[in-house]
Amino acid sequence: MSLNVKHNKIKNTAILYELLSRQITVDVINDTESPKSVSLFKEFFNKNTEMGKEYELYSILLEKKYKNDSHASQLVEAVVKSRRKLSNRRLNNEKYNLIKTIKENYDIKEFFNTRLPNFKIMASVYKLFGTETGKEDFGPVQKTDSVITITEHIVQIPNQRDKKNQIVEEFEEQEKDLRLLSYQLLVDKFNEKYSTLNENQKNLLKEYINNVSNTNSLKEFVDNEVVKIKKALKALLPKVNDDITKIKLTEVISHTDNAVKGKIVKDKHVVALMRYYELIKELKSVEEQKS
Repeated sequence: MSLNVKHNKIKNTAILYELLSRQITVDVINDTESPKSVSLFKEFFNKNTEMGKEYELYSILLEKKYKNDSHASQLVEAVVKSRRKLSNRRLNNEKYNLIKTIKENYDIKEFFNTRLPNFKIMASVYKLFGTETGKEDFGPVQKTDSVITITEHIVQIPNQRDKKNQIVEEFEEQEKDLRLLSYQLLVDKFNEKYSTLNENQKNLLKEYINNVSNTNSLKEFVDNEVVKIKKALKALLPKVNDDITKIKLTEVISHTDNAVKGKIVKDKHVVALMRYYELIKELKSVEEQKS
């Protein structure tokens, strides 16, 4: 038994999920045609893959909250029991193929050069899964430390501000240097065209990341946003004084219904909605300046 086994973030399913999600955001904002990140996400993190199933177990331990250690411990045991049912062979093959394709399409050092706010808990879950399924033996001390970290995370009750800002917290609550490091490519590219992200834009990016493999849920969200955008633009139209601008805005409104065609939300649709949000923000800014 080796007591010096270390956590390997390249093989951590939750970290791969998070970093690939962020790469999707970068590729979308960069207007990348048919980004590989999206196809990889759909291929490896769907409900039929071992990685998709393992990520669901990670997410339970990352997101579920209980009020006491006893309930938290029961949850950990139940998740570990479910994890034992997964095929380590298929899981390892999927991870190998995913990492291989990432290396072929992206700078691997840059891809993994991102600090994650939940890194410690992700690493703890990885060590627990590895020890309990016989993949890797981290020894009794690391296993115990991991279980304690996971349990404490589960019983940690978020404050009211966290509850109200679950969607935007990773964009706004991280320290400035961490935020810039995590989203450097995204911010640099986006700021060439727009100012700071508003809440609607953050919501859209968050939904796109979290539901890119769930086409029905994403399409429903986007359709609802199109309705809101059209309503907001119509409300702003009477406040526009310039005749030429009013004509152009009327034309824009007439095209909102066709902003997302088909049953599948594509990258260009997300970019189009981001631009609609930016237009609304600019129109509101002009109106505020007048008043």
